[in-house]
Amino acid sequence: MKILILGATGPSGILLVQKCLEHYPQATLVLYLRSPSKVPKDIAENPAVVVVEGQLDDVEALSKAMEGVEAVLSSLGPSGPIYPPDTPIAKGYANIISIMQQQEVRRLICLGTTAIKDSNDKSSLKFALIVQGVKTLAYNAYKEVVAIGDTVRASDLDWTIVRVPFLTNGRSTDVVAGYVGDGQDSIFLTREGFAEFVVKEIEKREWVKKAPLLSSGTKKPSD
Repeated sequence: MKILILGATGPSGILLVQKCLEHYPQATLVLYLRSPSKVPKDIAENPAVVVVEGQLDDVEALSKAMEGVEAVLSSLGPSGPIYPPDTPIAKGYANIISIMQQQEVRRLICLGTTAIKDSNDKSSLKFALIVQGVKTLAYNAYKEVVAIGDTVRASDLDWTIVRVPFLTNGRSTDVVAGYVGDGQDSIFLTREGFAEFVVKEIEKREWVKKAPLLSSGTKKPSD
């Protein structure tokens, strides 16, 4: 298996790489990123890892990185309240999706938030307040996330948008996957839980063309 990972130098992205190496020891991981120097040394020197430098608007570099790939994992997302208004990541996803279609790569699993609405969501005051707060204080970041959701959903790929609440640095990988307002949702999720869910979803395919909300939770004994 060959897996392309985007956003591999952020806290969640590094965990994605580590979980892929753990769960798929025979896989080749292609890390596409702007700053190869930010990749931790132990990851950069792993023989299963290939680092490709490039921007999201560099179609040639993206196309090269995509060759032979079976799945694309992404932890890309806006950071901070000061953010450009032109939705660069969503535009990058448009390039990624186009290249995936050209090279017949079907599986895309990407990061999102509850700013991306879903028809299965129910009313939830806590998430409504969170989204409104982001929209008010960091509108361009909010707009970016919404545009990412629209761009991914408009594709014919086997996509999964993994929506997350506030991310923490806890070690638990126990998660509850569902929808806003379903009675199981929480406003916290560990990055470990996010990474574990994404990596397992590559083969489980339980959430294809769906946008689950992940929350930290306790697994049932049978899990």
